[in-house]
This record gives sequence, structure tokens and C-alpha cells, in this order.
Amino acid sequence: MTRLEKKYKEEVVFKMVKKFGYKNKLQTPKLEKIVLNTCLKEAIENKKILDSACLELEAITGQKPIITKAKKSIAGFKLRAGMSIGTKVTLRKDRMYEFLDRLLNITLPRIRDFRGVSPKSFDIGGNYTLGIKEQIIFPEIDVDKTEKVHGLDITIVTSARTSDEGRELLRLLGMPFARDDA
Repeated sequence: MTRLEKKYKEEVVFKMVKKFGYKNKLQTPKLEKIVLNTCLKEAIENKKILDSACLELEAITGQKPIITKAKKSIAGFKLRAGMSIGTKVTLRKDRMYEFLDRLLNITLPRIRDFRGVSPKSFDIGGNYTLGIKEQIIFPEIDVDKTEKVHGLDITIVTSARTSDEGRELLRLLGMPFARDDA
């Protein structure tokens, strides 16, 4: 059991039951999966960029990513359906908790002028999406060996029924939300 999972079971469940008045602690929302996704328009001309993005995503997550393909053709972008344009990893169970722990305690504090993540990036179902502008903020990435700096989307999928439940769950797990009035 990871450190964050232990915190969830020992502290977060109790506080969520108390705040939202669940009749059973099994009603408490929990993390289901974390999806990391990167899309590279340069992969249309240069396939090596996609290979390096796969290696970087594997270093960050400890799991082999899959290559995503374009669903539609877009003539303006010189993109045809079926072309490889990105990579994706889905983390569950121990790897998910371990990654989230490293994200919250090591990676996010490394961002220059970091004042917290937006509390408004929740969908109706309580899932949270975070955009990272540079993958080099992860300590697993060697900046000297990086071919290209690119962004990364991190989606945290929860079993929460509302965005308020999802926000409270992530806040109790240690997500550094920025103040709303800032």
C-alpha cells in the first residue's frame, strides 16, 4: 500500500463521510485512474519525436505508453486518419497512487512561480484535468537528452458524482489548489 493510498483510507474517507454525510463509507468517492496524454503535431513529419515522447512518458510513469492515432483527416494540418500523432498511458491502483504522490510533492513544486493549480478544471462528474506546459519539470526526464519540449495532459478520474465531491477529494489528498480570488 502506497503512502497516498494509506492517507486516503485512514484520513480522507472519514473527513468525506463527515462533510457530505454518506450513510456508508463505501459511498466515498475514490480515485479510479490517471490518464497521461501527449499529442505532437511534429510527429506528422518526424516519427523519431514520437519515439522519444514514448520513452519520456515511460520514464515518468514506469509503464509503457500506447501510440494514439488520428481519427479524422484534417487537410489544413496535413493530417490523415490513422497517422500516429501522440502517446497515452493509463495508470491504475498502486502506480496511480505513486504517480499522484510524486506529482503533488515533487513535480508541481518544481514549476517556476507556482501558485497552485486551477480549481475550475473539473468536469460535471468530478474528474480533474491538468495541463503541463513542459514535460521537463518531471525529475525523471534528463533535459540534455530531450529532443523537444512538449506539453502533457493529466486527467485524474474519480468516482465522484459532482465536481464539489471531486474537488474535496483531491484537496484532502493534497492537491495544491490556487485561491479562487487570485
